[in-house]
Amino acid sequence: MPLAERDQHEAAIVLFSGGQDSASCLAWALARFNRVETLGFHYGQRHAVELECRAALREGMAASNPLWRERLGPDHTLPLDALHMVSETALTREAEITITESGLPNTFVPGRNLLFLTFAAALAARRTIRHIITGVCETDYSGYPDCRDDTIKSLQVSLNLGMERRYVIHTPLMWLSKAETWMLAEELGGQDLVSLINRESHTCYTGQRETLHPWGYGCGTCPACHLRQTGWEAYQARKAEHA
Repeated sequence: MPLAERDQHEAAIVLFSGGQDSASCLAWALARFNRVETLGFHYGQRHAVELECRAALREGMAASNPLWRERLGPDHTLPLDALHMVSETALTREAEITITESGLPNTFVPGRNLLFLTFAAALAARRTIRHIITGVCETDYSGYPDCRDDTIKSLQVSLNLGMERRYVIHTPLMWLSKAETWMLAEELGGQDLVSLINRESHTCYTGQRETLHPWGYGCGTCPACHLRQTGWEAYQARKAEHA
């Protein structure tokens, strides 16, 4: 998504979970904005280990590029325990991951991204930040309705009306496949960034970090692992074609 020249001198806040997508978005933001802050949420997620990955990802990106180190601002973590209390999902309970009658996996947490972006906007108001960046995507994804482009555009309008602001919500991964997300990381930071995200980010819904696969840590069977694995393999196949 191209930015006006004046936007390159502004600040941004990245919704930063510690996963592959949010790590790619952090690199994308560091390449574009003068100051970049990060925001994570603890909502009783089953894979809370993702939050522990954030520090290594931030430090790894800062170490890889002096300009990125200069631009990387504070990290924030907010508790959203109420989301765990009202959600009966396999992402907030120890339950088998299945597909529901609606066709969505039971890892869908209703309202999660809506709340995340609303709290991000509230924090952005205090931090004098206009740009909000999230890694939602409706290309290679599980069908979550709060990840869709229409949802994000509608929410941007609501936030701007409700807060008397002119926020811009950026979704740099919205139309990218998982393979293309790996390619984006390579374009932004070369193989060092790809290796950092592969090794240090966490995507697995079960929180498993005992087994390191070629595509990263995970159980290898949940929907998040499946998307990450297939994306990695497609990325490697494209690299081989162009070798």
